[in-house]
Amino acid sequence: MSILTQSQEGSSHLMMGNEAIVRGAIEAGISVAAGYPGTPSSEIIDTFSKISTDIYSEWSVNEKVAMEVAAAGSFAGLRSMAVMKQPGLNVAADFLMHLALSGIRAGMVLLAADDPGALSSINEGETRLYSRLMEIPMLEPGNFQEAKDMTKWAFELSEELGIIVLVRTVTRLSHASGNVILGEIIPQNKTAFFKHDGDMLDPMEGLIMTPPVSVKHSAQQEKLKKAATLFETSPFNTYEGPDNPELIIITSSICDLYSKEAVDLIGLTDRVGVFKLGTTWPLPTALVETILNKTEKILFVEEVQPFVEDNVKAFAAGLGNTLSRTQFFGKQSNHIPMIGELNPDLVVDALLALFYLEYEAVPASYTQKTQAIVGKGVPPREISFCPGCPHRASYFSINKVLKLDNRQGFVCGDIGCYSMGMLPGGFFTLQTLHSMGSGSGLASGFGELSKFGLKQPVLSVCGDSTFFHSGMPPLINAIHNSSAFTMVILDNSGTAMTGFQPHPGLPVDATGEKAPALDIANICAAMGAETRTCDPFDLEETEKYLLEFIEKENGVNVLILKQPCALSPEIKNNKQFDVSIDATRCAGEDCGCNRICTRVFSCPGLIWDVDSRQAKINDVICSGCGVCASICPENAIIKKEIQP
Repeated sequence: MSILTQSQEGSSHLMMGNEAIVRGAIEAGISVAAGYPGTPSSEIIDTFSKISTDIYSEWSVNEKVAMEVAAAGSFAGLRSMAVMKQPGLNVAADFLMHLALSGIRAGMVLLAADDPGALSSINEGETRLYSRLMEIPMLEPGNFQEAKDMTKWAFELSEELGIIVLVRTVTRLSHASGNVILGEIIPQNKTAFFKHDGDMLDPMEGLIMTPPVSVKHSAQQEKLKKAATLFETSPFNTYEGPDNPELIIITSSICDLYSKEAVDLIGLTDRVGVFKLGTTWPLPTALVETILNKTEKILFVEEVQPFVEDNVKAFAAGLGNTLSRTQFFGKQSNHIPMIGELNPDLVVDALLALFYLEYEAVPASYTQKTQAIVGKGVPPREISFCPGCPHRASYFSINKVLKLDNRQGFVCGDIGCYSMGMLPGGFFTLQTLHSMGSGSGLASGFGELSKFGLKQPVLSVCGDSTFFHSGMPPLINAIHNSSAFTMVILDNSGTAMTGFQPHPGLPVDATGEKAPALDIANICAAMGAETRTCDPFDLEETEKYLLEFIEKENGVNVLILKQPCALSPEIKNNKQFDVSIDATRCAGEDCGCNRICTRVFSCPGLIWDVDSRQAKINDVICSGCGVCASICPENAIIKKEIQP
């Protein structure tokens, strides 16, 4: 049994932030958890699906559906949670706008994990702005204990207010670990029943809908006012420091730890206070006013946008002359960076500037020596696909075919591992890259421009999980509107970028139980697209189909390149071929191929031996896919099938 499901009230355990969130939800009596994979949020649903409980958990087809599934649980009287990363909330925003207005029944929490610095994302857009836009309460845990405790409280708050509550975490909190003291697991009624025969405007027994706006919106405003009142005495809003500080840092989330560490590092604990807002929206205005009256200097430390800074300043402006002498510093004053992830050093720099102090964390000589050692010992390496990655083979074929076609054809890309198609490791194959599914949406648009003289072949690439998430609507749109482009579905049998979570194309669900698999080829064919499936490791067949498709001037074609990810559990460490170099055939730099194997194809399993001036196989990391044997013009790369 997992420690996450055991009572053990009062015991302390080391937990990842995402695990602490799961424990908090379990202590609150959650019944339904739904989400879509996305770092740094993925471990939450992963954990729910692996622990032995009576919680229903699923990987939904996308974030909007995940929120709808969770809302159904709430409407039927079960506490529920929808989980996603920051771009996913953009996908779910349509339903969230309605849900915030209609209200919920049993406690419902929206867990959004932001990624300041875009460590594993295409952007660092944040979800805090949605709390104002959607007019819903928001909580931000500042440490691992709060990740558990706040999550539990969020369910209680949601039920008390009758509204969904946003809990926002960030990468460093989700993925780091700390000690967490367990609380009591509260038994909940797990019997689901959807009441719908009451008065139309009865939020608990009537119809659940958003109109009429005049009634619902005013009720929503009252819920926010009540939340603000409750936030005034919330234990998650804390102040540490002197009674009469020279400066107060107002912060939230993991930046609370950064701020306290910075104050301690430069010895300002007697001069600087730290006020951490755990309830960041709506503002507990009376509490904030008390803090503002303690000092005449305020420094805001938060990630990423100046959300708290702007809201506190706007509130302070409404107080008139009371705070006329207060000076505000933060992102707007350039003391804190406007972009990227923060850390204690950045907070130290801001404090040094405001207090006119000097501080050297590490001697310059030490830094110089370290950089010199690292510079000599670590060879530069471009970002590349893994050894045996099917995307490398797919992009190699696409790139080659477009060059052979010589009409300046182009490829519209998507978010995923295959986003690296914009980089050298992907042969600069992608020309556009936006959100999930947008590659095919753009291709649908480009495919209509022949009437304006566009003669370039148009392609899009889309992952298998992305196909179900948001790739089907643009394909339907293109077929219905007689667009002309080729959709290449890179089917590597899972949501590989975030940990191989299953999707509707696989025969298992989130818990590993059998589930009906939807066949992508049959779906595309049923829509009306000419559809082919082949192995991207078979370069000859892949190139043949690509050439055939891009020569067509009408209709939508779908080419499914199906090959599991080299790191997927079912094929990892199971080599198909033993790959070697025939030294008698490899002419090295004298070949005339310009080292196509190591310089162009650039699989990490291929290395250039400076001494012999020939290509070599790195047997340690070679996955044995054998694709490189197909690209050598001298047939110097030999692949021999490994017998089981």
